[in-house]
Amino acid sequence: MTQPIPLDEFGIYLRRQGPRLKSLDIRFLRHTPTAVTRFSLTGPPPPFFFSCVCPWYRKTLSRLQPATMKASSIATALAGGITMLSAAVQADPGMMNSSVLEVLHEADRRPQELIGDLQWLQPRQMSPVSHLIRSILVDGFDAQSNEHYQYVPPLRSAACARDTCCVWWYIAKEMSQLFRGTDGQCTDAARGAIRTGFHDAGAWSKTTGDFGGADGSIVHAPEEMLRRPNKGLQEIVQQYKFWYDRWSHFGVSMADLIQMGANVATVVCPLGPRIRSFVGRRDNFKPAPDGLLPSPFDPPDKVIAMFRAKTIQPLSLAALLGAHSTSRQRFFNPARAGAPQDSTPGVCDVLFYRQTLAARSPPDVFRLPSDVVLAEHPLLFPAFKAFAGPGGQALWAHEYARAYLRLSLLGVFNINNLTDCTRVLPPRTLKW
Repeated sequence: MTQPIPLDEFGIYLRRQGPRLKSLDIRFLRHTPTAVTRFSLTGPPPPFFFSCVCPWYRKTLSRLQPATMKASSIATALAGGITMLSAAVQADPGMMNSSVLEVLHEADRRPQELIGDLQWLQPRQMSPVSHLIRSILVDGFDAQSNEHYQYVPPLRSAACARDTCCVWWYIAKEMSQLFRGTDGQCTDAARGAIRTGFHDAGAWSKTTGDFGGADGSIVHAPEEMLRRPNKGLQEIVQQYKFWYDRWSHFGVSMADLIQMGANVATVVCPLGPRIRSFVGRRDNFKPAPDGLLPSPFDPPDKVIAMFRAKTIQPLSLAALLGAHSTSRQRFFNPARAGAPQDSTPGVCDVLFYRQTLAARSPPDVFRLPSDVVLAEHPLLFPAFKAFAGPGGQALWAHEYARAYLRLSLLGVFNINNLTDCTRVLPPRTLKW
């Protein structure tokens, strides 16, 4: 199968699929002020190709062998005068399906923006965590990870006190017990935790500066629970208050509890991605700015503009909508309260995309009108088709993880001081 891949996904693809590739043929155009020069390169990828894009691509060179992967369409801009490139890959069946990624990224032509304190930090000032987060948000690194603890010290031990992440392993374990049902699928508490993560972090835009975002105010500021978009979150908010009372004396913030809870809930849901998780956010007790969360009644262009103001482009918005795979509507149509938004609400799969695009949904499924019109919007439709198609689960998990990591750091202006505690997360649920 020939599959086009955009430049910003190419390195990730090569890193994952390199051993399976037989050959490579790259063709691109180089624009100069006076001419357009054509290049055609056959065989293993040349070193300058990787170095002009991103130095870490070089790591894949030794894994590629001469011969039949062909590249020929047009994709994303390169530095150094190379302005158009694409790749079409011939590889074995079963790989991540990227057949329409080139089209998807046409909707995301704008450069990925830096957020928080990453906007002004010079490379030499950046911590390893900042470099990692930047590489995910801007350079296309995978935001998923299987890192795990080899040994967890006893909770109240001196060793645990010296390890910032140690207490979070115990918190994540307690959360996962609430979020996983007896059938192995995710619970209403898990759905609430994912939604709370969205609503706390999403109350931010580029116009609000360092006010709002992932700061815990959705729990700390009672006023936010009176807002219409947060209706139905009261029970999970009470749970977060309980956890905060239980764990805050260990130095745990509400902002981190909420985002860790969303990531634990996501990975506990079968097939959900295991998203890199960072701690060290600061709490805010003032209510976040109102009017920054979408309504199911909003027209698609308004929703797209709202998320662009949060530095989230259409492809990432389409991926984030996949959280509705585990959602149940309760208030849009009270007569059908509890109706799922796809047929598998206990599983974090891509059935949501297929059933939202379908001419008719199953009788037990409730489709929000806003989801339907967003799915049909030209900036999101290609992504919906890709996620709904063959290999869509892996593709969606990759895009969702990157998009949610960005969302979870909105309004966070001490990214340089965060700690990567991904290793505390439970493993992915692939069988249930």
